[in-house]
Amino acid sequence: MPRASELKKGQVVDINGQPCQAKQIDVKSPSSRGAQTLYKVRFSNVRNGQKVEGSYSGDIMLKEVDLLRRRASFLYREGDMFTFMDSEDYSQHTLSADQLDEQKDYLVDGLEEIMLLIIEGQLVAIELPPTVTMEVVDTAPAIKGATAAGRTKTATLTSGLEIQVPEYLTTGEKVKVNTVTGKFMSRA
Repeated sequence: MPRASELKKGQVVDINGQPCQAKQIDVKSPSSRGAQTLYKVRFSNVRNGQKVEGSYSGDIMLKEVDLLRRRASFLYREGDMFTFMDSEDYSQHTLSADQLDEQKDYLVDGLEEIMLLIIEGQLVAIELPPTVTMEVVDTAPAIKGATAAGRTKTATLTSGLEIQVPEYLTTGEKVKVNTVTGKFMSRA
């Protein structure tokens, strides 16, 4: 059972008898001495998509949900439905864009190392790998000598995700993106 201070984005825990996935975690450190750090967590119920919020002190124990994790790869997108293939038995599972929320921005055809989260035989959520390699499809032209400066510019990636990248990058280059923070890490 994880403590509230150990909770990570994407983890599924039991909230009021319902499996909920942590979507956003804000840490509030109080200014007075002796006060406890509070963790404000926004959850999404994995069965019906309902949003749930809660505030916890760091030592509160949360009950983890018993779920099956299976390695998979992303196959394709058809409208608002995303299809994944289980790497062990090659079965296909689909999730809607609403169920994926912000995770859909990191899905590119053939992406592997995805974990399917299955409860009672039903796919309820996915876990993305820590980094994803994507191609820059649109950005301002590279600026000569920009490697010395730490300035950034906006770039659009293959999935439509927009991130800040260094000025020396050009259209067509591949970059690594952190799926937790959504920030540029390095060239691929």
